[in-house]
Order: sequence, then structure tokens, then C-alpha cells
Amino acid sequence: MSHPALGYDAPMADIIELIYEDHDWFRRRFFLLDDAKSKEELTAIWEPLATRLDTHAQAEEEVFYPVLLKVGDSGDPEDETDDAINDHNSIRDAVRKARELEVGSDEWFEAVGEARTENGEHLDEEEREAIPDFIKSSTLEQRHELAMRWLQFYAAHPAGRGVDDSDKDATAYIEENS
Repeated sequence: MSHPALGYDAPMADIIELIYEDHDWFRRRFFLLDDAKSKEELTAIWEPLATRLDTHAQAEEEVFYPVLLKVGDSGDPEDETDDAINDHNSIRDAVRKARELEVGSDEWFEAVGEARTENGEHLDEEEREAIPDFIKSSTLEQRHELAMRWLQFYAAHPAGRGVDDSDKDATAYIEENS
């Protein structure tokens, strides 16, 4: 793609690549939990993972899904968004629960396992439905613009500062963003 400021073809940022990078990061961190041998190791892996799960959910809700609702046409963007918001709520609930428990306890492992399961199902569904719909329905320029907004969101919320981890009403969200 031509980049006028540079005067030559240059790669552009892509929201799809950034979302997939987070998805890959989540999967790898959950795998690292499997090999942690102490409470300190579990905490070192879980805390950044929990924070990024919350940050990612809000970034998708502020940057990605509002645009999918407007441009998505090869799938069912309202259903995809409803599923995503409800999935995010389930992930948030599991993260909140784990944060209330002693790291390494049986109850903590159960809550983290719930977050892992909910997140895995969400990533798989999003990668099968919402992302392909968005790819087919958007332009490269839109994807670049959203990537820049995504990066700005993360920069504005270092280490999850200021991220809203409260559950969202999917129906109200869709009405507000359609």
C-alpha cells in the first residue's frame, strides 16, 4: 500500500493482526501457568494475564465491535457482538473471582481454569465468525485506522490502569453502537 508521507509502499498497521497478537499472547500465558511451580511464579504469570484480559475486552468493545456493527455484512454482526460481550462478561467474572482468592489454592485454580475455558471459547468463536466477517466487510484503511486507535487505547491504559472491568449489557451495547 502506498504511504504518501514516506513516498513508497510501506506496511500498514492492521487491527486484525493486533487482535491475533493478543490472542496468541493469551494462549501462551495460559500454557505458562501449566509449568509454574510456586505461588510467586503463578502470580508473575497470572497478574499480567488477568490485567490484559480485561484490557483486551475493553479495547475490543471500544475499538473493534462498534465498527463491526456498522460494516459487518457477511455474517451476523449483532449476534457476533452479543456473543463477544457476553463472553467478555464471563471472562471478567472469572478474573474477578480469581483475584479474590489465594493464588495457588484449589479455588483459585478453578477460577483461573474458568477464565481459560471462557477465553478459549471466545477466541475460537471470534476467529471463526467476527474476524472473518470484519475482514470481508472492511477496507485496509479502516483496519489501519482501527489499529492506530487500538494502539492508542493500550498506551492510554498502561498495565491496565483505568480499564473498566465491569460487566456490560449486551443489548444496550448493541443499541448504543449500531
